[in-house]
Amino acid sequence: MHFIDEATITVRSGDGGRGCVSFRREKYVPRGGPDGGTGGNGGSVLLEVSPHLFTLLDFRYRNLHKAKRGEHGKGKNMHGRNGPDLRIAVPPGTVVLDADTGETLADLTRPGETYVAAVGGRGGRGNASFTSPVNQAPDNAEPGRPGQERRLRLELKLLAQFGLIGLPNAGKSTLLSRISRARPKIADYEFTTLSPVLGVVSHRDEEFVVADLPGLIEGAHRGAGLGHRFLRHLERTEGLIHVLDGSQEPPRIVEAYRTVRDEMEKFQPGLLGRPTLLVFNKMDLPEARGNAEGALREIGPLQGDPHRISAATGEGIGPLLDALLVLGRRSRHDD
Repeated sequence: MHFIDEATITVRSGDGGRGCVSFRREKYVPRGGPDGGTGGNGGSVLLEVSPHLFTLLDFRYRNLHKAKRGEHGKGKNMHGRNGPDLRIAVPPGTVVLDADTGETLADLTRPGETYVAAVGGRGGRGNASFTSPVNQAPDNAEPGRPGQERRLRLELKLLAQFGLIGLPNAGKSTLLSRISRARPKIADYEFTTLSPVLGVVSHRDEEFVVADLPGLIEGAHRGAGLGHRFLRHLERTEGLIHVLDGSQEPPRIVEAYRTVRDEMEKFQPGLLGRPTLLVFNKMDLPEARGNAEGALREIGPLQGDPHRISAATGEGIGPLLDALLVLGRRSRHDD
């Protein structure tokens, strides 16, 4: 499945139906009164959260969404039928913005939550509505009001409890495949993960969602590499798992650690306050433990104890998952 986390669409609500000009025509009523009915309202366009969607892929192939117009009014005081509303399914975590102004219009997170993106036009009144003591035979009616048309930008922010962060090739995808049923693409070169992957982790009768996010590079806060598309997904997480490559020399590990944190701070300073577990990966390699110890001396105090794991062999995975459960409970308690 392709992962699409941005889309621009045009929504157009239905026009209101015309009001009707009509007079009663009955055999024994030669001069019947007005009986023109009112037109129906046009259908509105609503965005509705579906728990079964995980991507904005559908919007890549269809970017114009139109609701139907209301029916015109008829004689005998028959009102036109309202146009049906058009409901567009979007995945949880969809942020709706005005494509022209950039204004945030809605943040849709809960299944079933809706946002009225375009209101249908009101139906025009028929001539029966204009009857008065002064004018008992009005011969005018209103046209239906036009519907709204808007350009919307949809942005998807993943709803995951924890996000895996780190420079490319730190071993995040291997770790996710180890702790969940997710099967992200894994290879020994940078930017293997080009789109986020969600994995459901089951541990000690509890379940939580971890997102493997594309690796950062220097300049990501300005959009370099995968830039904002990566950083945006961090905003909803309860905690972060910062993965470092223990096979590298200590100075390179420290540089990798600081690069990721610098980019997060430049994108949104509050991200650095997110609860974070520091994880040294590739402990199955002989030099990794010494490299980790050297890097820790340079990095300095941390929020909690660092974890030393091997995503390849499974070493240290159990204690890491225990720590994630504690981190999640603490985060929800603080909220």
